[in-house]
Amino acid sequence: MSCKVLVVEDEIFVAIEIESVLQELGHRPVGIAADSRRALELAKEAELAFVDLNLVDGPTGIEVGRKLADEGVTVMFMTANPAQLWPGVPGTIGVLPKPVNERELRSAVEFAVAYRNKQDNVMPPPRLTLFQPQPVMKPSE
Repeated sequence: MSCKVLVVEDEIFVAIEIESVLQELGHRPVGIAADSRRALELAKEAELAFVDLNLVDGPTGIEVGRKLADEGVTVMFMTANPAQLWPGVPGTIGVLPKPVNERELRSAVEFAVAYRNKQDNVMPPPRLTLFQPQPVMKPSE
């Protein structure tokens, strides 16, 4: 199932790589947001968001993730600073530490889409730290 995905990332090459993987997997990127203002503008178009912590306007990613989740967007954090998210952000999936290789990114996208669609047949990427207890996942067959 295809999702509309927002990429909240201030490093343009990282953001473009995420968008490219999303498109290859059949999803529709709704835009790249390098700061909190743009992220919140694009929120109404998104179903899913990958959010970095430190953006052009500072360490605003946690608040962006909270607000997106409050608006019904499924949020996964991707950051080089995962400890800053401990013990988690209510309403969000979890955090995947950067750097992320393409295989991990694909797995994270597949898991986030399955999570949004309440499917239990996709395993989370091994390095993904989940914030809330999740249903038991079965390996894809």
